[in-house]
Order: sequence, then C-alpha cells, then structure tokens
Amino acid sequence: MWEKIINCDNTYDGLFYTAVKTTKIYCRPSCRSRKPKKVNVEFFFDMKEVEEAGFRACKRCQPEVEYSPHIAIVRNVIAFLVKNHRQMLVLQDIADHVGVSCYYLERLFKQETRETPRSYLEKIRVDKAVHLLKYTDQTNLEICYEVGFQSTSNFYRVFKRIHNCTPGEFRDHLRSKQDELA
Repeated sequence: MWEKIINCDNTYDGLFYTAVKTTKIYCRPSCRSRKPKKVNVEFFFDMKEVEEAGFRACKRCQPEVEYSPHIAIVRNVIAFLVKNHRQMLVLQDIADHVGVSCYYLERLFKQETRETPRSYLEKIRVDKAVHLLKYTDQTNLEICYEVGFQSTSNFYRVFKRIHNCTPGEFRDHLRSKQDELA
C-alpha cells in the first residue's frame, strides 16, 4: 500500500485510505499532496473507520466524495469533443472551453481517462467513421473529412492503429460478412 501512495496510483482509490497521524488528515492513495514519513501513516479500508479514528478528509483529493473531484471537468471536455469533433481543434480550444490551462487539462484528462484529449478525440472520430462505413456508401475520402480529420494519411494511420486495418479493409470485411449471411 505504501508503494501505491508513493506512485499516486488512482486504481486503488476507494479500496483503502491513508491517514497521517501527525496532521490527522486522511487521503486517497492517488493524492498528489506531499508524502508523509512512513512511520506517521496508518492504513484504513473503510472511510467510516478512518473518520471514527478522528481523521478528517483531505481538502485536495476529497476522499469523502465518491468520485474524482475532477470528473465534472472531464465530462465537460468529453461533451465538447463529441459536439465539436468535425472541427479542427487544438488543446487550447478545449482548455479555453473548460477554463483551465492546457498543461493542467492534459495532465488531468490523462489522469482520469488514461489518454490525452487528442487520442480521445481521435477515437470519437474513428467511431463516427465506422458508423459511416457501415451505413453509407460515402468514399473513404468523404468520410475522412466528414468526421473531422484534416488529412487522409492521418485518418488512415489512426484508423489502422485503433482497428488494425484500413477503412477500406474494414468495409470489405463488413461486406464479406453480409455476403456470408445472405
């Protein structure tokens, strides 16, 4: 558990809490506050238990809140990306929308989702492209620009990274499946 708090590992949030005897404060394992001396730390598996022991919640990581204190910002970013996926977006546009700095946004988004806003936007665009490949007769070029990619090479590269095939191969595979069913 000590290693988890040193590494600020958020996968253990809610499974245990670290309480610092000298400050009488308890935190999530992922709290970014300065780390206490190991001898001053107690571990608890239940929030009620740690509060009954006389510890109060950290104001930085807010362990008493069931979800991450930053989830509202992340949801706002995701909604913005889905709504504006066809536009050319840079990180500054997204940061301006949610009212934080670019650096903070990228760090926070990656911490919560395990990916950058750019990679998340690319996944949204590829998902939209898959839908169009399945249900329309648009060309790959038309789909590329329809979903918001600015270049075909980037569209093909990202699509292949996510689906392990090109858009054309994906559509051919869909058609061969439909022919088998018919």
